[in-house]
This record gives sequence, structure tokens and C-alpha cells, in this order.
Amino acid sequence: MRASVDGAGDPARPCAAGASARNARAPSERRDDHVYAALDLGTNNCRLLIARPEQRSRRKTDLLRIVDAFSRIVRLGEGMGSSSRICEQAIDRTLEALDVCREKMSARGVSRARLIATQACRAAENGAEFVERVRERTGLLLEVIDRETEARLAARGCGSLADPRAESILLFDIGGGSTELVWLTRDAQGCELRHWTSLELGVVSLAERFGGKSVTPAIYEAMTARALEGLEAFAERTAAERRCERFHLLGTSGTVTTLAGVHLGLERYDRWRVDGLWLSDEDATRAIDSLRAMDFDQRAANGCIGPQRADLVLAGCAIFEAIRRVFPASRTRIADRGLREGMLLEMMEADGVFTRES
Repeated sequence: MRASVDGAGDPARPCAAGASARNARAPSERRDDHVYAALDLGTNNCRLLIARPEQRSRRKTDLLRIVDAFSRIVRLGEGMGSSSRICEQAIDRTLEALDVCREKMSARGVSRARLIATQACRAAENGAEFVERVRERTGLLLEVIDRETEARLAARGCGSLADPRAESILLFDIGGGSTELVWLTRDAQGCELRHWTSLELGVVSLAERFGGKSVTPAIYEAMTARALEGLEAFAERTAAERRCERFHLLGTSGTVTTLAGVHLGLERYDRWRVDGLWLSDEDATRAIDSLRAMDFDQRAANGCIGPQRADLVLAGCAIFEAIRRVFPASRTRIADRGLREGMLLEMMEADGVFTRES
């Protein structure tokens, strides 16, 4: 994927997997091991993906063979709306999750990894202190990425799901503490990142501000209105962009994957049925209405939501609602992929593994 901006940080940066960086092997010594890991520590989730390159096809799709994966809700940004600091309880939860990640990377023989942290660590007064505590306890070196890099990695990880016949696509990633939007255009050479923005608005911050357990119609509209305010500048910047008949939204977040699961009537979330699903505007509205009709206990009992996300999902729906109002489209493609896949592909391409195996 071509991009008009370059993200900060080296996408092929070697990070330790159970060891400090000074003890990690040099990239030239591990190029042919082909075991890669990508860790995304967000405001709400800690997620790890371990993969090898897949070269069964010459097409630039499905280039990853997943070896292992891990995801845990840690709520790293809990309470930051009032304190601007990562609290001790959140640090403890996150350190426990990172211990699991370190063990998995060691067990799988990971030789090349990129470990990123996003909005919570960017915004917290004690973000640097937290990163150092992670290094001391686990040996893992977290890279706190900037907003532009986060937007670019999301585009890299999800771009293959864009309709190849669409001239323009709006990619959005609703996170715990921020929401990234990327305007993509497509020509004969592929996708180009034309515009991007990052809003300091996510499901955790919005739910903490307005309340997430009991969401009345008035509260839901207030959350939507707050998201609409945040979208104004980006809407003005992209107003001149052409929107063909095949223009569509491309969503990557727990919000949209949950809505897809609700739409499909899944008793338990199934990534293989959700990733790549096309959700019409009417079906998206019905799924949101279904969630809004549930009380907290009903949302917690839903197999696609669960008790840990039951107080956050409607905040995500409000952000999605605002995006749909500002950028109306007849359909949204759902992506159960994103930053981790983007990191893995960039590392593999930097190592030239696809070239060597093709």
C-alpha cells in the first residue's frame, strides 16, 4: 500500500521477546527464522499476534499464517479522564497480561517483534514510568507510537479488505481512548492514504464521561453529539474528495465486530464469520437498535459482548453512529484485523521474506 505520509518509528524495529533489546539478536542473524510477533497495548485491550509468512499465492492477500494469538481486556486507561494517570490497578492487570505475552513469544520461538502502546501511554502523565516498569518486570520494550503511525498501521492491516472497485474508502478504528480515521483512494497502483486524523475519543473515555451501564436515549444522543463535534474538522478536510457509487466504510474495532456478531445472531463470537463481512446501512441500524434495547445484564450475557465490555459497547455504537451520519455510505465492511496485522506485514516486507520465497 502506498501512503502519502510516513509514520514515525521504524516498522522493522527489533524488540525483545522475553529479553531486553541489548540481548536480542541482530536482524541480520534472524532474517530466516520467520517467526514474528506484534503486540498492541491499547487503552482497553492487550492483544498479541504471532505469525509466519504465508506464500501459497502470489496475490497480496492472506500473507500471514497465524501461529498463536492472545487478547485480554486490561482497561489500562481506566479513570484517566479524571486523573490523567494510569492507576495501579490498571498497571497490575496489564503487567499480568504482558507476562502471558512474554511467555507465549518465548514458547513460540519469536525472533522478531514489534510491541506498541497507543493512546493511554501517549496521554498519561506517568506513561514513560509505566513503560519502564514493563521493561523491568517483563523485559519487553514498549514503543509508544504517535497518532499518525497508528493510523498508517491500521490502513496497512485492513487495506486488503477495501473494495477494489471503489475509488475512495473511509477506514475507521474505534479504540478505547482514541478513534482513527483514514481516507483511502484507489488507483491502478493500489491504495493511497490521502487524509488521516486521530480523535481523543474512544469507548472508555466516552463511557466514563457519560456513563455506560444505563444508557438512556438522551445519553446516547449526547455521546453521539460529542463524537459529531470531533468529526467536524476531518469532514471539512475531506469534503472535496470524490465519493463514487461504491464508496464504503471499512471498520476495525470491537464495536463493529460486535455489531456484526449481533447481526449474524451468533451465540459466541466467530472471527472467521465476521472478518470481511459486508454490513448494509440498514443492518447496522438494526444491530445498534438491538443493542440499545438491551439492559446492562442482557448485554453482559450476550456471547459477542460479555461482562467486561457491556458498559463500553454503546459508547462505541455512538461513535459509529456519528461516523455514519457525517460520512453516509450504503455499506460497511467489517475487519477483525488492524494494527497487529499491519505491524507483521511491515516487518516481513522489511525483511524481504516474501521476495525470497516467491
